[in-house]
Amino acid sequence: MLFDDTYRTIGGVSSGIYKEKGSKFLAFAEPAANENEAKAILEKYRKQYHDARHHCFAWAIGPARESQRMNDDGEPSGTAGRPIFGQILSFDLTDVIVVVVRYFGGTKLGVGGLINAYKSATKDAFDMAEILTRTINEFYEIVFPYTATNEVMRVVKEKNLEIIESSYTDICRIVISVRKKNAILASDSISSLINVKIKYLRTI
Repeated sequence: MLFDDTYRTIGGVSSGIYKEKGSKFLAFAEPAANENEAKAILEKYRKQYHDARHHCFAWAIGPARESQRMNDDGEPSGTAGRPIFGQILSFDLTDVIVVVVRYFGGTKLGVGGLINAYKSATKDAFDMAEILTRTINEFYEIVFPYTATNEVMRVVKEKNLEIIESSYTDICRIVISVRKKNAILASDSISSLINVKIKYLRTI
C-alpha cells in the first residue's frame, strides 16, 4: 500500500465501458468493506444485467488486501478476473470490487483481446472514480475512575485521539481511535496514568 498506515480506496460507485467487435464490456467499481458487501454487490449486477453472457469480477478487501478474489465466469482462464484484479493493483486500491458485465457481439476476441477488454473497461471505471486515501486506525477501550477524568482527557487532547464511545459514571469507559503510527505512544501515555486501564480492541 502507500505507506505503513494508509491505504487507497474509492469514494463511491463509478463505471466504465469498452467496446470491441460488437461486444460491450460494462465495468462497475464500488467500495466494499467486507466480503459480504462484495457478494451483495456482485449479486446486484447479476440480477440487473441478467441477460448478459458473463459477469466477471475481482475484489480486494482489507488494508493489506487480506481478502482477494477473482472470477472469469466462463471466459477462458485468466482473461477476465486477473486483468480486472491487475487494475486494482495498478491503481493501488483496496476495499473495492469491480464487476465487468459482457454482452457478446458474435465475434470471438481471442485471449489477448479479452485481457485487453477487461483491463480497459476496469481502467475506465477507475479513471472516473474518486480516489480516497484513508488511515489505518487502532481502537482501544479505556476504563478509569471518574476522579481521573481530567488526566485522561488531557492525554486524549494532547495525542489527538478520537472518542468513539463514552460513558461517565463512578467508573468511566471510553473507546478511542488513534492512527496506527501514533498508537504505541498514545497507549503508553494512557497506561502511565494511575488507576487507568487500557485494552486494545481492533485495527481498521
